[in-house]
Amino acid sequence: MMLKLDRITRREFGYSALAFAGHSALGESHVDKGYALVERTDRRRILEAATRYVELAPHTITSYPSSKSPGGLHDFFSQADYFWPNPKNPNGPYINRDGQSNPDNFNEHRKAMIALSIQMPALTAAWVLTRNQRFGQHAADHLRAWFIAPETRMTPNLEFSQGVHGVSTGRSYGIIDTLHLVEVARAASIVGPKLLSAAEYSAMLDWFKRYLQWMKTSEKGIKERDALNNHAVCWALQASEFARLVGDNETRTEIAEQYRETFLKDQMGVDGSFPKELARTKPYSYSIFNFDVMAMLCQSLRDAQRDLFEFALPDGRGICKGAAFLYPFLKDRGAWPYKKDVEHFESFPVRSPGLLFAGLACDQDEYLTLWARLNPDPIDPEVIRNYPVRQPVLWFGKDLTR
Repeated sequence: MMLKLDRITRREFGYSALAFAGHSALGESHVDKGYALVERTDRRRILEAATRYVELAPHTITSYPSSKSPGGLHDFFSQADYFWPNPKNPNGPYINRDGQSNPDNFNEHRKAMIALSIQMPALTAAWVLTRNQRFGQHAADHLRAWFIAPETRMTPNLEFSQGVHGVSTGRSYGIIDTLHLVEVARAASIVGPKLLSAAEYSAMLDWFKRYLQWMKTSEKGIKERDALNNHAVCWALQASEFARLVGDNETRTEIAEQYRETFLKDQMGVDGSFPKELARTKPYSYSIFNFDVMAMLCQSLRDAQRDLFEFALPDGRGICKGAAFLYPFLKDRGAWPYKKDVEHFESFPVRSPGLLFAGLACDQDEYLTLWARLNPDPIDPEVIRNYPVRQPVLWFGKDLTR
């Protein structure tokens, strides 16, 4: 069944444009302004995507068994991107080639999770905009498959993620793979209470509670939390959103303190750059990535008592400084004064969620103009792998379940 998309979007586009103009005249809050901007910009994109995705059945990792996996059918498995066979010892342990992804790695579980992260939030966003039950129910079907149904659900840990042949069956760095569950958790908080049964919703929350507990207490989770670069920020964004979903405010308070006391001091330069990312073989994309994740962490933790967008160290380091550093290079890749990335340099930039939320919070309309102009749907797999937030309409703190 195809939805009557053109009729819906013409009528609602006109309404949302009037609503946006009205809000602007009244001096609306950042939440109202942001929601109206994203709705106006993304409505057609969201509904077109959801109309495609509602026809696709959910597929979890159980659809893609691997003989390479040291775990079982329900255990997530991936291999470290930048490790390759050693030419001097082809059958021995793999060696590192930073920034160069090995195309022979097993990536099917990652692809399945990325598909979930693309489809389920888009379906949820379409349900929010239209209240079409078909969109919402299909979003709920993804939650049932991944986190509830015994036959298809994933084990709530990442013991076997980003292993290295001949070296390790899994590493702490692999926790970054579930960055693609961040927006799924955000969407689940919106659609789950309405379209899952009470028992199903409880089971889904239990999955995220167990995974969050593993992240906080396992050896791999603790090591990732304490990493010195983007990996720790990615851990924090995941933990923040999973804690938000399950109502764990203590964890969210701990993460806010980690942002203020550790991330800015250890990762941001006085000019707003990320020196540890600039030292990588992909300095451009990793700088954008760390900025996006750090800005999304600020957005995730934002509530009536806390606004990390307003926080800065005495020397000015804060997310607004990070946005000011990157903005000229997001606007013009050719102005980038550092080394070019060894791979995929020409595929960036894409539509940066950090640019949107920093533009709103730091009162920089030029960021918003650029955000709306950039590509929201990249097709380069390397870009998609590092692009976990695609439906910002879900991130504005409004009551989207009404």
